[in-house]
Order: sequence, then C-alpha cells, then structure tokens
Amino acid sequence: MRPKSRTAALGSAGALVTATLIAGAVAAPAASADSRHGQDREARGAAIAAARAAQAGIDWQDCPADWGLAKPIQCGWVSVPLDYAKPYGKQIKLAVDRIGNTGTAQERQGALVYNPGGPGGSGLRFPTRVTNKNPVWANVAKAYDFVGFDPRGVGHSAPISCIDPQEFVKAPKADPVPDTEADKSAQRKLAREYADGCYERSGAMLPHMTTPNTARDMDVIRAALGEKKINYLGVSYGTYLGAVYGTLFPGHIRRMIVDSVVNPSKEKIWYQANLDQDVAFEGRWKDWEDWVAKNDAAFHLGTTRDAVQAKWTALRATAKKSPIGGVVGPAELISYFQSAPYYDSAWVPIATTFAKYVAGDTQALVDAAAPDMSDTAGNISAENGNAVYTAVECTDAKWPTSWKKWDRDNTRLNQNYPFMTWANAWMNLPCATWPVKQQTPVDVRTGKGLPPVLIVQSTRDAATPYDGAVELHQRFRGSRLITEKDAGSHGVTGLVNPCINGRVDTYLLTGRVDPADVTCGPHATPKP
Repeated sequence: MRPKSRTAALGSAGALVTATLIAGAVAAPAASADSRHGQDREARGAAIAAARAAQAGIDWQDCPADWGLAKPIQCGWVSVPLDYAKPYGKQIKLAVDRIGNTGTAQERQGALVYNPGGPGGSGLRFPTRVTNKNPVWANVAKAYDFVGFDPRGVGHSAPISCIDPQEFVKAPKADPVPDTEADKSAQRKLAREYADGCYERSGAMLPHMTTPNTARDMDVIRAALGEKKINYLGVSYGTYLGAVYGTLFPGHIRRMIVDSVVNPSKEKIWYQANLDQDVAFEGRWKDWEDWVAKNDAAFHLGTTRDAVQAKWTALRATAKKSPIGGVVGPAELISYFQSAPYYDSAWVPIATTFAKYVAGDTQALVDAAAPDMSDTAGNISAENGNAVYTAVECTDAKWPTSWKKWDRDNTRLNQNYPFMTWANAWMNLPCATWPVKQQTPVDVRTGKGLPPVLIVQSTRDAATPYDGAVELHQRFRGSRLITEKDAGSHGVTGLVNPCINGRVDTYLLTGRVDPADVTCGPHATPKP
C-alpha cells in the first residue's frame, strides 16, 4: 500500500492491514452455481488471452522519451481483455518494460516481474534498479530480466480518473478529524461525490478494476514474455496481488517473494484491513517520536515522546486555525508526516523539517508539505493513483453501507489511535456508496504446483501489520517467513540487512529456503 495522498480531501502504501488460520483448516464457502460459472468463464478467458499473447509476444522498443526510462531499458505493450468473461470483447493495452539480465546467457533464469503496491502504483521504475546499480539487487540482476508494468487503470495502461486532477490537488483541505456532525456530513458528501465522479469519468472500467483481473493480466504478461513460469516480487499491496496470482495460477510460478504483507483473509479485505492499519500506524508513529526524543540534541523537539507529541498537537492546532503559508492545513500535515511511520528513510528529513518549523523556519515546512500543484495531469499523477486505489479496494470486496457502522468503528478507534484513523476513514468512505457491484475476495490458499514462497516482514510495519504475514504463511503451505524483529519500515527487501539480503539472493538464485522460519535483527536505525 502506498501513502494515501487524498488524506482528508474527503492516505502508500494504500490502505491496509490480523487473524491466524491454518491453511488446511480454512473451509472454502460453498460457491453458488452462478459464481462458479463466472469464475470458470474468466479462467477460460484468461487462458485464451494468454495463448493469444504468447503468439503475439512483445514488440520491444526504446521507451517513449517522456517516460523517463533511458536505454537499455525497453518498453512495449500487452493487450488484455477488459472483461475476462468476454475474451474476444474490448481489449486494453498494458505498458510493460524490461532490462535484460546483466550476466551471461547461461546465467539467465528468466523474468522477475514486480509490483510495488498501491493499488495504483506503477512498476515501470523497477528496471532502474539495474541501471542505477543498486547493490542490493546486483546478484539477482545477473540472473534475471527485471520486468515492470503499469497495472490496468494505472499510468499508461488505460488510466482511470475520478476527479479533475486540478481539483484533486487544490489546497487547503478540511481537517480530517471531525469536531461536529456537520464536519462528518461534509466529508460524507465529498466521499459520495468522489464515488460518483469515478463512475462518471471511468464507469466502463470500474467493474473490472479488481485484484483477480490484475492477476489475470499478469498471467497474460507472463505468456507474452515467452515464459512458462514467472518469478515474482510484490511489495505491500503487491503481496496481495501475488497471493491471488498464486491461488489462481499456482503452476505458473517459479519463485515468489512477498514483502510487507497484506492480510489475505477474506474477512480483512478491505474494510477491516484499514481499521487494523490505523492501530499499527499509531504504534509506529510513537516509535518515531521516541527516536526524535532520543535525538533531542539534533532536533530540539523534546526529550520524551510526550514532549514531541505536544509539539505535533500544537502544529496541527496552528494549521487548523489558519493554513501555514496559506496552503498547509491539518490534512496536508498528515499527508506529509505519515511518511515517518511508513519508511525509516523519512525519519531524518521529517524530523529536520519539523525542527526547522519549531525554530521559526515556516518556509521549510511549506516547501515540504504543500500539495504539488504541478501534478495536475500526465501519466502517473497523484489523482490517477488515488483513483486506482479507490476503484480496486471498493470493487474487490463488499464494504459496509451503514454510516452508523463507519462512525461507530472510527470514533472508537480514534480515541486511542488518532494519528491516521479519520484520515483513513475518509480515504475509503467512497466504498460505502460505490456505484458498481462489489465482488467476493478470492479464498487465498495453496494450489497444485505452488513452490515454496518467501515471505518477508518487519514486526512494526504500519501499513501492513505483521499478522498479515503470519496469515499468508499459514495459507501458503511450504512457505518460509523471514521476520525482521524490532523494525518497522514498509518494504524490507530493498533495505540493507545482510540477514535478509543474503536469503533473498539465495532463494532467487538457487530456489533454496531455510529449513525453518528465520528471525533477523533490525536494519540500521537512521542517524540524524
């Protein structure tokens, strides 16, 4: 899940993510004849589309200049059905890119396909890990072509939209934490209007903006690449995409790594997952405040968590009274500061900006937290990413339609976990009045041919709480769980932690996993 950029216009990790079920003990609900028939038609449609793609291949070319992907990265297109139940009906084109393995032809082990999360994230930057000579991936790059793609609806792949991009970034926005019933009514109105806007601007796409369809798209990409099986790396929401792909196409996976795991339980997707996320965000926010207090010599924001929190509360109150610099209100503050619970890499820059503000430098905060008003159109705009996030989560699963339930659940959570609760609620509230049929989530489980899956997770992850990794581990028999203890950065495999990096390399290069689950110590804590 990506950071939510719509915080309070109505949050990325996306939204997300507890329960533990043993794979063999998860009883599949009896499917109706109609739903089975629909799934059968879609499975047949996916097979037809894959066969067609295998024949067509991909016409690799230099990437368009405005994509920012320089040679030797190559780009191409893969056609997929909008509706897999109608494989000969309307087709959409998906943008894909690749860079070949850096080793010899003998060293090559196929394609490593990547999804960064969201929903709504683009994977097209993945090959730049090779061109930028990222040392963490140097060994793997010798063996694999790095393949990225824009999922359906994202970026260059039949992009969807829910609101005029200029309107989307307009500032300032309302404080997400409501003071009155009128505040809640205003946010509910915005959420309804947003859902209606999605239908008005992208109605033909909405019923087909689901994780299972993106998984089917990925299988068509596999076929177009000329691969019998793919290797897959998914982070955040990309772990749920991988879990669904592994359930629908278990025999088409050679190796799979999922990093920072969305809880795949049908009971969690997606309403409960977001409530669970609010609790985890509060915990990681406190971790950051403890670190800031410990480094008071650098930041002068207080020597205790409570002292740092008091300054945060004062900052929010100031921004609520009058947006800082005319553009940074409470919503913009949460949108900016939430990166600290998401990523350790944000700890120093956010604390530095906060410290400058407290010391009297208002402009530093305005520069960092103000909305990017230039982000009004183009390929991977914030508006597009937010539209896809909303469309996929709202269409994937049934959401409560009762405002009383939303109000009760979020009011209760906000008492103890106030950092993200209401911002997250407004982010997702369009799902309560979603204008197209909401689906039933896939029952994620081990299928025939599924290889050992490597699961990597930190214990303090805010966006995808640790229980999600435990749940997927129990559902995918033979999987291995690597736990990064006492750490909480979202997205672990890209960080420097030899205990994890070596095991990722070994798995991708040899297929070997440890005989049992592994607990690693944390990666290095940021230093001011």
